[in-house]
Parts: sequence; structure tokens; C-alpha cells
Amino acid sequence: MRQRSIVAILVALMLWASGGAVCAQQSASADDAAEITARMQEKYEALTGFSADIVQRLTNAANGSTQTRTGALAFKNPSLVRWQTATPEEELLVVGQDAVWDYFPEEGTVYRYTVEQVLGSKTMLRFLSGKARLDEEFYVTPQGREDGYIKLELIPHTPESNLVQAYLWLTPESFLLRRVVIVDFFGNENDVTLTKLHLNPDFPDGHFTFTPPEDVEIVENSKP
Repeated sequence: MRQRSIVAILVALMLWASGGAVCAQQSASADDAAEITARMQEKYEALTGFSADIVQRLTNAANGSTQTRTGALAFKNPSLVRWQTATPEEELLVVGQDAVWDYFPEEGTVYRYTVEQVLGSKTMLRFLSGKARLDEEFYVTPQGREDGYIKLELIPHTPESNLVQAYLWLTPESFLLRRVVIVDFFGNENDVTLTKLHLNPDFPDGHFTFTPPEDVEIVENSKP
């Protein structure tokens, strides 16, 4: 469950931070897709970072159960992330320069991943760090408007277990992402909505670092 949680978070951020650099399918809507993604790319390339409140809904396809999480997200180029969940369980995910930490205060446990481990896999950090580009990984098809937002469907060139399909919702005025839904191989959905989006904020010193408290258990999740 911990591994699924962190993968879902990293893939969602991959889609945000890459700003929609995807290639259009060869169809009647290809011109529209190219224009939309170009506007997205231009917008996100100009950002130094962003912060937002988040609502995350995880849906289990096998039994239909859902879990709703609320919290806050901060991202700073090129690859620093702070994802803090407040409910239903406190969790702090920090992607720093030297390590990835996933801390659960109520458990007294922190899970540590190496940055190299994440960069070497097809997750968010590989894209954030410039190791890969979404325009080489995805096709995009416009889905029209939904609730006033531009809706896009993304299909990876090579589907993997944690991502076989995704949907993005953009504000038509700014082309900023407001919602992402990711579907994995088993049909599970990771649905994240952003509110109170703040662009190019000044983050406090130490915002993207983490020092484990002395009394917590550190669980290593590095690949051998």
C-alpha cells in the first residue's frame, strides 16, 4: 500500500510538472491538441514552482471502495517536492536533493527511497529531472469541455502497471492543470484536484528537506 501510494503521487506530479508536453494523435482533433499542449508547455516552462491545496481520491476497482485525502502540495524546479496529507492520516512526502522520505507520524515510521532509485524508474522524478520527455511517451486526445474546463485524455506509448491512461482538466484562460485522474493496469483510479494554486512562491529555507525524529523507525526501500 505504501509503494502504491508513493507511485500514485509521483505519477500525478509527473503530469503536472511536465506541463503537458505530449504529442497529438493523428486525428481530426490533432491541431487542437497541438495548440493546447503548446500553450501548456509555454506556461509551465516559465514556472519556478507552485503550491496548492489538494484533494486526492483513491478508488479501488476491485471492490469500489474509495479513500479521500486532503492536504497541501509544493513543487520547486527542477525536482523538489513536499506533499503533506492532513486527513485521514498524517503523511509527509519530501523529495529532496539526496533522498526521498515518506513519513507517517502516527506510525512512528519513515520510509526512505534513494533519488537514484526513483530517477531510474518511469515515475514523476525521471520526468521532472529532464531524464525523459512526455512528448516521447504519450499521445493526447482532446475530450472537449467538462464543467467549464478543457479535458484531455493521455495514453502512454508503452503502458505500464501504474499508468495505462490519464485525464487532465485545464483552466481555459490560463491552461493550468486543475485536476488529474490516473488509471493503473488494474483499473484503480488516483484522482487529484488542486485549489488555491499559487505560482512562483518564495519557499522557506528547509522546506524541501527532512530530518527524521530520533524515535522513529527508518525503513529502507532502496533497490539492491
